[in-house]
Amino acid sequence: MSQVKIYGIRQHLQLLREKLSDVIHSCVVEALQFPADKRAHRFIHLDKEDFIYPNGRSDAYTIIELTMMAGRTVATRKALIRLLFDRIEAQIGIAQNDIEICIIESPPENWGFRGMHGDEVVLNYKVSV
Repeated sequence: MSQVKIYGIRQHLQLLREKLSDVIHSCVVEALQFPADKRAHRFIHLDKEDFIYPNGRSDAYTIIELTMMAGRTVATRKALIRLLFDRIEAQIGIAQNDIEICIIESPPENWGFRGMHGDEVVLNYKVSV
């Protein structure tokens, strides 16, 4: 299981929402071996005055948080981050300096979906990749 939150300035993020979702999803499918139909993305649009970010960043500054069940290897998580940096820059045009990524892991028993605990659900993909 994985959920993605994307934070950015409203005027910038709204224009890119669908294409950015597609790019992020392609990275998750490749790196985490997710089924193509597993997509849970939430776009959090912030007014410019509500989004304070570091010096040296542009209005394209975007934060991507991926919350997922624990179990992926360090190599898999690093591959996902690298894919996100490279594809977002190449396909969307956001400079890598304007992208911040955080993976947050939680044990399966802390998840609840389909009316069950995450450690009881039979998934159609592997978490240990």
